[in-house]
Amino acid sequence: MKGKRMGNTVRGDAVPPRGNGTSGSTAEHERLRECQEHGAGWKKWGPYLSERQWGTVREDYSESGDAWNYFPHDHARSRAYRWGEDGLAGICDDRQILCFALALWNGQDPILKERLFGLTNNEGNHGEDVKEYYFYLDSTPTHSYMKYLYKYPQGAYPYDDLVHTNRRRTKQDPEYELLDTGVFDQDRYFDVFIEYAKASADDLLIRITVSNRGPEPATLHVLPTLWFRNTWSWRDGAKRPVLRQAAPGVIAASHPDLGGRFLSCDGAAALLFTENETNTERLFDTPNRIPYVKDGIGNYVVHGREDAVNPEHSGTKVSAHYPITVGAGQSVALRLRLHDGETADPFGNDFDVVMEARRREADEFYATVVPPSLDADAANVMRQALAGMLWSKQFYYYDVDRWLEERGSDRLSPQRHAPRNEHWHHMENAHILSMPDKWEYPWYAAWDLAFHVLALTMVDENFGKQQLDLMLRHRYQHPSGQIPAYEWNFGDVNPPVHAWATIFTFRLEAARRGQGDVEWLERSFHKLLLNFTWWVNRKDRTGSNVFEGGFLGLDNIGVFDRSAPLPTGGYLEQADGTAWMALFCQNMLEIAAELAMSRPAYADMALKFFEHFLWIATSMLRAGGGTGMWDEADGFFYDVLRLPDGRTERLKVRSMVGLLPLCAVTVFDGEMLEKYPEIRQNARRFLEARPELRAFIHDPVTCGQGGRRLAAILDESKLRRVLAAMLDEKEFLSPYGIRALSRHHAEHPYVFRVGTQEYRVSYLPAESDSGMFGGNSNWRGPIWMPVNGLIIRALLQYYLYYGDAFTIECPTGSGRHMTLYQVAEELARRLTSIFIRDANDRRPVYGGTRKFQEDPHWRDNLLFYEYFHGDNGAGIGASHQTGWTGIIARIMHLFATATAEQMLELGKKAATLEAEP
Repeated sequence: MKGKRMGNTVRGDAVPPRGNGTSGSTAEHERLRECQEHGAGWKKWGPYLSERQWGTVREDYSESGDAWNYFPHDHARSRAYRWGEDGLAGICDDRQILCFALALWNGQDPILKERLFGLTNNEGNHGEDVKEYYFYLDSTPTHSYMKYLYKYPQGAYPYDDLVHTNRRRTKQDPEYELLDTGVFDQDRYFDVFIEYAKASADDLLIRITVSNRGPEPATLHVLPTLWFRNTWSWRDGAKRPVLRQAAPGVIAASHPDLGGRFLSCDGAAALLFTENETNTERLFDTPNRIPYVKDGIGNYVVHGREDAVNPEHSGTKVSAHYPITVGAGQSVALRLRLHDGETADPFGNDFDVVMEARRREADEFYATVVPPSLDADAANVMRQALAGMLWSKQFYYYDVDRWLEERGSDRLSPQRHAPRNEHWHHMENAHILSMPDKWEYPWYAAWDLAFHVLALTMVDENFGKQQLDLMLRHRYQHPSGQIPAYEWNFGDVNPPVHAWATIFTFRLEAARRGQGDVEWLERSFHKLLLNFTWWVNRKDRTGSNVFEGGFLGLDNIGVFDRSAPLPTGGYLEQADGTAWMALFCQNMLEIAAELAMSRPAYADMALKFFEHFLWIATSMLRAGGGTGMWDEADGFFYDVLRLPDGRTERLKVRSMVGLLPLCAVTVFDGEMLEKYPEIRQNARRFLEARPELRAFIHDPVTCGQGGRRLAAILDESKLRRVLAAMLDEKEFLSPYGIRALSRHHAEHPYVFRVGTQEYRVSYLPAESDSGMFGGNSNWRGPIWMPVNGLIIRALLQYYLYYGDAFTIECPTGSGRHMTLYQVAEELARRLTSIFIRDANDRRPVYGGTRKFQEDPHWRDNLLFYEYFHGDNGAGIGASHQTGWTGIIARIMHLFATATAEQMLELGKKAATLEAEP
């Protein structure tokens, strides 16, 4: 077959038409099929190396639980990690046995640049923050091709300046960024590109290209580094693996579990060997147990200590040393190959042929994902968003029972407690997981993960399903039914969006393949049922179907820290917690109805969740009397404070908390009711016996467009009132999406007093001005992509029910009326505009940073921030939280491939935010 070789696959297929989802016949689709159907190992090697292991909970063995200070960045180069590894632009196998990453030295820094630097939570004036410039430029889902860019200054990296200047700044000041230090002035920096291409599942080609952007020749020491994760220091009898020089420029790696591998280094000046062992002499002033330690290569290169590396050319960590001088405006390329067998000529003609083929195949694959209607700039945004999702995979290893035992905690002794996670002894995680951000959040978060799946399933459906599966496995889900939140406190409470992501993924697969994975859906349903029961038992304290939950992922959005005891005493009934549970009911109803089509036993479960939804929805409005969350005068939902003396008060903060009830909406087509008329009769009898349940919420019996029925808290009148506030540019509607807090609070802060203490909520469009939740996350004004995605999904659900007959003024007061589909489309346009060049050729995401706006080597490299300025769209928070911000790819795809008419025809498929004509 012309243009095709088995094993080292090189294809000359024509580029397929763009925009038809992930179905296709490209080489990358074939690799995905081989993985799924035949267990091929195309995903064995990938970007699974964390970008920060220091300062994590797993490495914290302190008494106080101060992870940041127990294992700081200054220790990272010298101290062996217990639970994982980190590196720059790194890769590893799927058990993180053998790791490869880049190290650099510009001749000026006091240390090697082996990992990304950033401020800890106590150092930054707005919490922790990475202070580097790096970009995920490309990746296929099997990681057959990947590209990464790191920008490295030629002058000394300003470690101390960044720490001291940020420490001096207040929470009212902006962050002091790396560009602000002047270290990139006159373009005196290197662009370091690293590309990976797989000739086969176990044969990785590596190309490092160094470009000097400065005005003069400059020297850079490039040190591609290979090492074993330290698994031998933590238990007796564990075998130590070995790296050794097999020939000039060739490293042989031997491990009892991984087997043998080779790293061939084209033209390396030397191979520098040491051990991945702690330098106790430097850190703790005690003698090293072996002469060669983790920071030995840095001591050799930076400080000229020849005795710091092993002259016997063996160890567990090794760097190939490339001191190169690059002319002004010039580039130098280096080649390496990580392979599973000795190769006579690892850098022969096939190296460049395969590298180019994989790059071309990546283009062919994304031509089937990116809609052809997008222009080049928008297509670049969408592709880099998906690349960031794929680069953010990480091997996550954490055996909580062993960790607790190692730090002296005893679950049977009340005198010996751990500072966190002591009720999670069952947990043992050792999988590839999608991370929110591999530097700032190098640990999974349950509700983040649900949003990740929206984007991941665009390119790798099975990986998305596996991610949802993991959270429900017995080594993750608590025996009580709780889904783990995040490693700082697995017992904290994230919004219950797992069922929503599960039915989304099922419907997407069914739309694409003609049928969904019913076995997977059924298995998920049973575990989700445990989680639903946990919520009902733990977060509805009075049994009245109103829910708490604490911060619920919205950090500082409330008057108080909602996860802490209230200064007033009493408790909160939360509008968002109750709305999340209403949506949870709807999702479980959807799943049960789907399963009932082939498994009759689930029909009764569908009825059960239908009834439970009605109780929850009605409880928000207190149809039977009492103080409800709905304020008729304001036309908005608020949290209700219940005081110890029985008094109640609505906390009238106009925030995302009050918009989330709008999102608890799902359209049903009635297919199950046709199959099971007895369920229809039972539901009707239930409603007839309880007319109050239909009096204040949307009547679920009333048919809408196309005979559809709607499960929703808001009837048409309440929907119009909430939408009027949401679409008001003086309140929630920003030029760049829906704000988390109404702009009304800029001039009218909400103030609540307890004795002499005042609690205030003001509109803050950018960083937080308080230390609540570390001070690095703000829900008091900025735009957050995941909740905007939920709002768009809700609008499409309402549109499927109401059709074109329902219009609303958008923006409020403009005189311009839109259907709900058009409103959703307008929100999508505003969100997308954050990243797209505007009429002035500027990207709002980069605000007033001239380098990012104007420099051709910067302006097209995208960062997908944690959240965005409520007024100007500039990126804020974690700069690489592509995780849930990556759903912009799904949003862009939806409105590039569907029209309102097609949406009505597609029916409930809109629930998946996926529409293919």
